[in-house]
Amino acid sequence: MNALQLQLEDLQQAFAHEPSPSFAERKERIERVVAMIDKYEDNLCKVVHADFGNRHSVETRLTELAMVRQAAKYAIKHLKSWMKMRDISMPMHLKPSKAWIQAQPKGVVGIISPWNYPIQLALIPAISAIAAGNRVWLKLSERSPRTSGYLATIIGEFFHPLELCVTTGGEDVARDFSELAFDHLFFTGSTATGKRVMRAAADNLTPLTLELGGKSPVVINDDANLEDAATRIIFGKLINGGQTCVAPDYILIKHELIPELKDALVQAAGSLFKDPSELTHSIDQEQLSRWQQLVSDARSKGARVTPLLPESENHPFTPLILTQVTPHSLVMQEEIFGPILPIIGVSSQEDAIEFINSKDRPLSIYWFGKDKKALRHLISKTHSGSVTANDTLIQAGIEQIPFGGIGASGMGAYHGQAGFDTFSHLKPILQVRGLLGIKAWMGSKLAHPPYNKTTERLLRWLR
Repeated sequence: MNALQLQLEDLQQAFAHEPSPSFAERKERIERVVAMIDKYEDNLCKVVHADFGNRHSVETRLTELAMVRQAAKYAIKHLKSWMKMRDISMPMHLKPSKAWIQAQPKGVVGIISPWNYPIQLALIPAISAIAAGNRVWLKLSERSPRTSGYLATIIGEFFHPLELCVTTGGEDVARDFSELAFDHLFFTGSTATGKRVMRAAADNLTPLTLELGGKSPVVINDDANLEDAATRIIFGKLINGGQTCVAPDYILIKHELIPELKDALVQAAGSLFKDPSELTHSIDQEQLSRWQQLVSDARSKGARVTPLLPESENHPFTPLILTQVTPHSLVMQEEIFGPILPIIGVSSQEDAIEFINSKDRPLSIYWFGKDKKALRHLISKTHSGSVTANDTLIQAGIEQIPFGGIGASGMGAYHGQAGFDTFSHLKPILQVRGLLGIKAWMGSKLAHPPYNKTTERLLRWLR
């Protein structure tokens, strides 16, 4: 803890020496992130593959490296406009006074990143924090040790440790890290761990952004194209082996449509993942054992199991569908975070909405159908971090769309300008001026005591 505290003090001193980096300095640092992943792209794909036991390089380039490049490109393109002062319209009685908001770096930002997307979930928030002018300190996950160790090495090559530094280590290091007096702490991970991070940060009143998980439901309307929906659901569910915070967690659909949907899902899985090498494995034995426990528990309580793919020695765990799942099964109580897809029968969309609202607020809701009125009704009657209609996952890869949860699925947002604003203090500034330069008509002057008829007239006018 003493070593961590000393590192924080060094970062704080560096920030104090340069409290407001120029556009050029911020841009150059973001460009270094891109240069780093460009230089070591092949090696990054290899270490991620080694951590997961199997993850196709295309998947790593698509879900990690391409997203980092996109975040960097978008930030650089818009950074000048984000840094500009934002005018505030003044009430008539205070004109010609002027007010504006100035985005100011917060200071030293701590980022605790997870193992499931160990590159982009470390570097994208770091890009936002750098764009906002901060010093950044990453705590990388111990569950992806090869990727974390390699990232630490190459970041050390491209960045001075007082610009962007890295710490690795286990849960004890993460605990001590979260107890430091950062100017902002950003955490991505499970809801349970997020609660511990929030408690640790409370003593220092450290501002927090929590990007958590949650059971993101899929609602299939009567008029949906089931084949198309199944393809998009399978992609969202099985990419990265289901180890995605915004992966579809379970499906809500009318009882009579379940058999047709099951067939469509199996066909889609066979079409998309006919090459076993393209299906990502569990991150470790602990994750694999948890999936097996979820299935065993659901089966013991009456669930029926349908494999999505043929069993193979190349698949340590065969992706599957669960039907006739009881509400008290573990698979319906916990975020699945794996290639297990429960299907829940409902009688109507109102039943689906009621089911969603009986649980914690999810990170995303996915809806498939054509009836715009039904979609608007779902949006207005439920709470979630986001809603995506007729696709899955894609919202997380669009920099223009803020990414974040609500309630148990998180607090705060990032990506694009939302990320810049998250890591900035949006400081309001008021410059008071008198009408025609007359001090008697300047700012609060007319409201000063002793109160008289002029004060009364002012109050009547303000009504």
